[in-house]
Amino acid sequence: MQTDRLVHWLLNGLELDTTIFHVGKYCGRWSASTSGRGMGSFHLVLQGNCYLHMPGQEPLLLGPRDGVFLLRDIPHFLSPDPDPHALPVQTSMEVLESIQIGDTGLACGFFDFHGPAGALMLNSFPSHLVIRAQDQQLRAASALFDLILDEPKTHPDTPSPLIARLAEVLFFYVIRHVAQRQDIAVGLLAVAQRPEFSPLLEHLLRAPGQDWSIDNMARLAHMSRASFYKNFVDTCGQPPAQFLLALRMKIAAQQLHAGATIDQTAEHVGYRSYAAFSRAFKKIIGQQPGAYRRAHRNLEQPPAAMA
Repeated sequence: MQTDRLVHWLLNGLELDTTIFHVGKYCGRWSASTSGRGMGSFHLVLQGNCYLHMPGQEPLLLGPRDGVFLLRDIPHFLSPDPDPHALPVQTSMEVLESIQIGDTGLACGFFDFHGPAGALMLNSFPSHLVIRAQDQQLRAASALFDLILDEPKTHPDTPSPLIARLAEVLFFYVIRHVAQRQDIAVGLLAVAQRPEFSPLLEHLLRAPGQDWSIDNMARLAHMSRASFYKNFVDTCGQPPAQFLLALRMKIAAQQLHAGATIDQTAEHVGYRSYAAFSRAFKKIIGQQPGAYRRAHRNLEQPPAAMA
């Protein structure tokens, strides 16, 4: 299976809310962090330099147009000093206008992942991703940094809402870039990158409603049942049945979002009983299929015209 095909399928169903926490500059000695809020977050270095500090890791120097995306809420902070114990003098931002030597311009915000696609992605990627300005595979990101810098300079706590959308697009570029690397340890993309599992995953995506018992999956992977189970868990981080359930419900959510009926969707992913499908869907998605379908249909309806 082409990795790009899988990534496009995954991103197509990703429900993501992006909010900008602040955009501005720090001067002198300072410290900043987005940890402790239970959400993924990001820091984009617009101008200047700073260091990313994380427990148990060496300080990481970030320069102009570098960035870090933290897919999980993990302890960290940014500062202009490589010494993590150096005490900051200030923690407040100023308007991002003229940058002097020693100043650092930042755009910082949060990601909130929803639905099974978000869970699959979080299980497939490292806890944090770093992008570099000199990475030629991400050269298109330079234009997004330009657009962010071109936005009107306002108070750090009230940045342009367009910056959140630009950061979201940048995040999608990063996800596609990382998915093409070979060091993803577990999860959906790790399964796709294993030659013995890639054909199986393509069959699961094409025909999720088939009888995918452990024996049938092992047979398609040309393994014994015991060997298949062990290797799949080692690769994916979860048992085949649990992986299949999440995959089926992710596909079901996309079907409902596209306008399919609940009966059509249940049959497509292998359920003959509405009650069984409803229980499985709520377990993974968090809503009953009918409520999910109504909610997404309402989101797509245009707002009523104002009198």
